Amino acid sequence: MARYDARDAEVLVFTFKEGLLSAVAHDLKLTVKRFSIEVDGVKATGEFEAGSLAVVTAMKDGGETPGALPAFAAGEIEKNAHGDVLDARRFPTIRFETTEVTPSTVAGRLTLHGVSKDLRGTRTTHDGKDVAEFEFDQRDFGIKPFSAMLGTLKIKPRIKVRVVVPKT
Repeated sequence: MARYDARDAEVLVFTFKEGLLSAVAHDLKLTVKRFSIEVDGVKATGEFEAGSLAVVTAMKDGGETPGALPAFAAGEIEKNAHGDVLDARRFPTIRFETTEVTPSTVAGRLTLHGVSKDLRGTRTTHDGKDVAEFEFDQRDFGIKPFSAMLGTLKIKPRIKVRVVVPKT
């Protein structure tokens, strides 16, 4: 059985802005800093600390835009993500367990915010690593997407999660 964490694997979360003031906001690339993933053949189980989500950078048109996000904003975003969005004190662990893995798909059960749902995503290989990507609606897990300024600045309900592990 192989075991991975942030030293040799990566878990990224991508959020996308919307709303009347979206022109002044940023799409975001975030990372999960504390997690463990165990892979045994085609079966994989991951546990991720909800309170370890951290901002990597702002994004624009699918590309990174370092420096576009003011330094103070990353801390506020992380505070809101941990507290208001994920409620990490009440739901500290996010869990995913595969139910099916093929050369092009990964399916499994995600438990997030106290709700468990089946998910299906894509599986590819890039630079000698296995990459799984999932898109889902936060609301399906009882999460209210972040909004500010009376709803004129919001995060879209659909987010993307990318998990990258060494090829097994």
